[in-house]
Amino acid sequence: MEFETVIGLEIHAQMKTRSKIFCGCSTEFGAPPNTQVCPVCLGMPGVLPVLNRQVVENGIKFALATSSSINRENRFARKNYFYPDLPKGYQISQFELPIAEHGAVDIEVDGAVKTVGITRAHMEEDAGKLVHDDREPVSYVDLNRTGTPLLEIVSEPDLRSPEEAVAYLKKIHAIVRYLDISDGNMQEGSFRCDANISLRPVGAEELGIRTELKNMNSFRNVQLALEFEVRRQRDILLDGGEVVQETLLWDPDRGCTESMRGKEEAHDYRYFPDPDLVPVVIDDAWIERVRGELPELPDARRKRFVADYELPEYDAGILTSSRELADYFEAACMLYPNPKKLSNWIGTEMLRDYGPETIAACPVTPHNLARLLNMIEEGTISGKIAKTVFGEMLATGADPDAIVKEKDLAQVSDEGELLNAVREIIAANPEQVRQFREGKTKVMGFFVGQLMKQTKGQANPQLANKLFQQELG
Repeated sequence: MEFETVIGLEIHAQMKTRSKIFCGCSTEFGAPPNTQVCPVCLGMPGVLPVLNRQVVENGIKFALATSSSINRENRFARKNYFYPDLPKGYQISQFELPIAEHGAVDIEVDGAVKTVGITRAHMEEDAGKLVHDDREPVSYVDLNRTGTPLLEIVSEPDLRSPEEAVAYLKKIHAIVRYLDISDGNMQEGSFRCDANISLRPVGAEELGIRTELKNMNSFRNVQLALEFEVRRQRDILLDGGEVVQETLLWDPDRGCTESMRGKEEAHDYRYFPDPDLVPVVIDDAWIERVRGELPELPDARRKRFVADYELPEYDAGILTSSRELADYFEAACMLYPNPKKLSNWIGTEMLRDYGPETIAACPVTPHNLARLLNMIEEGTISGKIAKTVFGEMLATGADPDAIVKEKDLAQVSDEGELLNAVREIIAANPEQVRQFREGKTKVMGFFVGQLMKQTKGQANPQLANKLFQQELG
């Protein structure tokens, strides 16, 4: 029997705000445990939450970027459950009236474009964090994260493979980072994903029994966990068994899932409107102001890079995979107007050490990269020496002119100086001279290589070829 995989993702993007969603506590990552808390986020008796306006604005941005419908009236609800990292015994979230519904994004897998629906996106507060002691059966709770604003983004069950799920996850990740509403740091937990997955016979309309996967903190782990779960569920169904609806944890060390608890349904949470928070009304003027402030989004920027810079789709996709990298490329291109060569250098040299999202930390500025490439065009240094200079730029942050001068790396373009070396090499290699004169022109590479070795890679290669051709007849 053949099965079809059905996947839906629930993404939790921590919003990029200085304070929490309902109080003034800091959201900065890495503070000592339980130092960024107050009576409001700890749920002390008699305190009242006050909504952070920036959280709503971030939700509007996301809705506009994904062509979602924006609910003009938003209500907050209490989601009731008991867990050690939830001090109030409930989470303030949205249920019946979320900020956004019925959106969509396009993804591309193996050259095929597919539209994935977004059921809803809603604002909510985060819970705390449990820290488990590996040495003894004790757990600690850190409530610094409690009350941090989240945007939960729920997809339609439109994904049919782990590859599609990862492509969708990357697309949402890029959008929230372009919008600057989340830093998207998966290692710090500010961009998290839960996956609902089920299998059904090919051609069936009814969905199969689903499981929920948690604890996936990288794109790679999302793919590995989903691939494992597809195999696990298929084996159960082929053996005549029935999949149990439950929440599973992904164990990256063992490469498998393990049961965490039974999977809850909406009625298990006993949602009801939060009596301490009034409805939020979003008017047209607010929406239009936010629309006017939206940046160019990844898909639009990729298309522009193809059209304006005449780049291949692949290059444009890499360069626009993060807003920081796209900005870097355009800043360098203003000073070195050869987009394809610039793209090649970024792709082969820069991204070896810095990813698209960490390019801002690279000590090589757009100005200095452009200057390095211009030095190659001017004949000041060769392409080979440029790679040596670039390594120094990465290590020290110095500008290329200073490095070339300090290390005496300028290209040798003095014809008289090179001619003497060319004649010495010809005199020392009569066998290669004979081969060249018999028509084996590939031997030219040997001669130029010898000259490069003698000049430590600083000979002008065009001039070297010319001189060897001249002397060899």
